[in-house]
Amino acid sequence: MSNTHTASNTHTADVAKAKAEATFKRRQEQAREGAIAMSEYLASQEATRAKIERLKALRLAKEAADQHASEKPPVKRAAGAKKN
Repeated sequence: MSNTHTASNTHTADVAKAKAEATFKRRQEQAREGAIAMSEYLASQEATRAKIERLKALRLAKEAADQHASEKPPVKRAAGAKKN
């Protein structure tokens, strides 16, 4: 009877070990996937920041050009002309 009891304990230990290994492997894979997802997120965030900076620079340049174009140079009058 002790032989049957030992076989049952060995089987239970093997099942527990297999379950623990599966859990460990799953957690390792989740950690790997999490690291990949984080690096993708950070790359996307950096790309968005760079795009915003580029668009802001373009907007500011356009605003400056529009303001410069709207400024009219003073009109020079002839030496003897009267102002109305």
